[in-house]
Amino acid sequence: MSETKLTRYERARIIGARALQISLGAPVLIDIERGEPIDIALMELENEVIPITVKRGVKGKQLIKV
Repeated sequence: MSETKLTRYERARIIGARALQISLGAPVLIDIERGEPIDIALMELENEVIPITVKRGVKGKQLIKV
């Protein structure tokens, strides 16, 4: 597995967390008129504008930030 590629679990967690933030009133980071929070979060992840960092512990190494 690549150190910079998100796993499907990390991806789901990030999209879910960001969708919750958007539904609670957080500002949207892309130009879009309307949409469901989950769809907006997915578009933000694809455009790499989500301000979330993943810290991954790797055996025998320090934490890796993705």
